[in-house]
Amino acid sequence: MVTKLDDLLELVKSKGKKRLVAAYANDSHTIGAVSAAIDRGIVDATLVGDIETIKKVCAEEGIDVNKFELVQEANDTKAGALAVALINEGKGDFLMKGLLSTDKYMRAILNKEKGLMPAGAKNPILTHMAVMEVPSYHKLLVCSDMAIIPAPDFKQKQAIMNFQISVAKSLENPKPKVAVLAATEQVSVGMPACAEAAWMAMMSQRGQIPGAIVDGPLSLDCAIDRESAQTKKLTSEVAGDADCLLFPNIESGNIFYKACTKLAGAELACMVMGARVPCVLTSRGDTAKTKLYSIALAALQCK
Repeated sequence: MVTKLDDLLELVKSKGKKRLVAAYANDSHTIGAVSAAIDRGIVDATLVGDIETIKKVCAEEGIDVNKFELVQEANDTKAGALAVALINEGKGDFLMKGLLSTDKYMRAILNKEKGLMPAGAKNPILTHMAVMEVPSYHKLLVCSDMAIIPAPDFKQKQAIMNFQISVAKSLENPKPKVAVLAATEQVSVGMPACAEAAWMAMMSQRGQIPGAIVDGPLSLDCAIDRESAQTKKLTSEVAGDADCLLFPNIESGNIFYKACTKLAGAELACMVMGARVPCVLTSRGDTAKTKLYSIALAALQCK
């Protein structure tokens, strides 16, 4: 089982190269991450953006621009649409966000006529997935949703959980442990998050969620700290050893995500799942290292 993000780089390299298309790749972090992924044998890459800007960044960073295929588009919105079009034309296996804003990137993916949503799917969802390496935790955590769905309903939570299980299994975890989080580990009927978590746990016990162990509701301390669970006399296969954290809403997920990265020094890989191809989604301010890990994670999900 992969327990460090550096191990992810080695795992994806063994799966063969994938073709990456980066949308509006005008910044040094995106170009540097894609360059590193090429050097590691993970991807071949097309950069869509302003070619003169890309060449200037490469010269400043000491990167050989000839390792990329370059496609000219100086407008960020049009660059997003063009990158998606290249995927639809079969010229790429997965997408990456460059310097354009998240809302423009998501609009390109969600475009009903020219986007990347599955054809004919009823109520398809996109979810933000992060694999986090937190220094104080003993393995990787697959976390969702922190950036797209404000208040997922029960069906959306089921879909998010299935994506989490898929990602955990791609990291060679044969039976992931999913903690469905709430404010308390007690089943409180007055808190919808608790009730829905209990339903999911019951579904897991009855074999309706194959290939994973699901428990909830679990408070965050019980999910990731065995001593807390023992102190509260909580008996659970998941408690203190969770692989996946399913958040009840975007606020809880986003705050956890930022607390771990800004206060606890967590490193991470981020992507969007639910489209026809994996889509790397990182902040424009994220480091080249974070973007490299994210490229590797998305490449690992390619069919």
